[in-house]
Amino acid sequence: MLLSAAAAASLLLPGVRAWGAMGHETVAYVATDFVAARTRDYFQDLLADTSADYLAAVASWADPYGHTEAGKFSSGFHYIDAQDSPPSSCGVDLARDCGEGGCITNRLLDADLESSERQMAAKVCTIALRIYLMVIHFLGDIGQPLHNENLEEGGNGIPVEYSGDETNLHHVWDSEIPESVSGGSSMLSARSWAASLTTGAYLFPFGPKRVHTIKSGIYESQAAGWVNELSLTDAQNIALGWATESNAYVCSTVFVGGVSAVEDQDLSGDYTTTAQPVVSLQMAKQGYRLAKWLDAIASAV
Repeated sequence: MLLSAAAAASLLLPGVRAWGAMGHETVAYVATDFVAARTRDYFQDLLADTSADYLAAVASWADPYGHTEAGKFSSGFHYIDAQDSPPSSCGVDLARDCGEGGCITNRLLDADLESSERQMAAKVCTIALRIYLMVIHFLGDIGQPLHNENLEEGGNGIPVEYSGDETNLHHVWDSEIPESVSGGSSMLSARSWAASLTTGAYLFPFGPKRVHTIKSGIYESQAAGWVNELSLTDAQNIALGWATESNAYVCSTVFVGGVSAVEDQDLSGDYTTTAQPVVSLQMAKQGYRLAKWLDAIASAV
């Protein structure tokens, strides 16, 4: 489905953002550091943005678009409702968990699309049952464990506190925990966190003091495995693997003590400390995967 000029204007509308805008921007900035030069040129031209922010600037666009009349078809495409039984059993099954509305589709590879239409497609890659193509936003979404879980609407229905403020479990994983690592919610926070995940460099002194990086240490040795056998022609199975991987954290970390261990509890202490390494790993992983996925797209067009 293509966007009209009116729908394109909805880019400015506010909306709920998975991972928080800062989280999505972090994934995009990580990807920016790993895409091939040809990919960078292709997407900068496609998005009419030659700045270093060309991916981060559109990373959250799919969220407000899903709240518009034109984009409401995509509102359910940000997640998959795994109907498993955490914390005793976690797992994703497409036939069981992906409804008639689907989970991912893509128009980026359609050679008949005009440049303006490709630009819109790059900003909102929709999700359908048969094609899992995560580009920019949705590839970030799939890294959030609770975007791969049905229990209490992915934690949205579980009231918790964070530093004394009332919120819900999903929001804590979207925003509070990532921001506890990055030191803030701004694009500058995202850029700094991405730099720390990539090289260990810091743009300002509020970020984590010690991290693994994709260019050194444990992440470096793992990175090749994050994109093992990546192929545009096998998008559904690749996405299913990534969703299953994220969903596993629902049992091992999100609900490790069951719902009662988090419901109505303040999660700003030990719970956050335990979750931080998982969130950092998922940001690094999905950013690197996004880079390689965009490389594959740029090579195919």
